[in-house]
Order: sequence, then C-alpha cells, then structure tokens
Amino acid sequence: MNRIKEVLEEKGIKQVWLAEKLGKSFNTVNGYVQNRTQPSLEVLYEIAEILNVKASDLLIENQ
Repeated sequence: MNRIKEVLEEKGIKQVWLAEKLGKSFNTVNGYVQNRTQPSLEVLYEIAEILNVKASDLLIENQ
C-alpha cells in the first residue's frame, strides 16, 4: 500500500500533473493512487523526487 494519494492531496497536486512529470499515462498513475497497482521501486523514488518527499513518506508500514 502507498500514500501517494494523501501526499498529492497535502501538496494540492493533481494526478494529471504527476502523470506528465513521470511520462506515464493518467490511468497508470491513477492505479498507483488508488492502490490498484504498485509502482516499481525505481518509479516510487522518481515520484518521491518529483513531489520533493522521501520515498519512505510514500509508503504505509504494515502493522
């Protein structure tokens, strides 16, 4: 599970903008945001860099 949706909302960033920055389709990014699919570690780090957060900030720890 990831926190991409929460971080986008906190920063007021739209999924469309993130998709453009990543060079991925809106549907791919929406899958990440809705936790239907998980980004690879490489993409997760790229998202973190774009959003100016640590990659760990995008993850939910299993309890």
